[in-house]
Amino acid sequence: MSASNVQIRPSDLDDASQRELATFLEQEQAKARLQTSTHTFTEMCWDKCVTGSIGGRFSRSEESCLVNCVDRFLDTSLFIVKKLEQQRGA
Repeated sequence: MSASNVQIRPSDLDDASQRELATFLEQEQAKARLQTSTHTFTEMCWDKCVTGSIGGRFSRSEESCLVNCVDRFLDTSLFIVKKLEQQRGA
């Protein structure tokens, strides 16, 4: 039996290993959510801001729109993170 076919059930792990596994899974899920959000906002900003044909450079209005769109996304994300931290602390 190769190592890739070995199956370990969470109940087979000690408490410390279960906590470590849970932390790892939570971190991986957070990474996946961040990647999904980044993809969504990139697509949204692109669709909203890039109106002309794709060339070597963005027009001034496209560049300004993209910068503003990204800034609003970051502001919103930071606001949400702070609110969630406040709720956890309350």
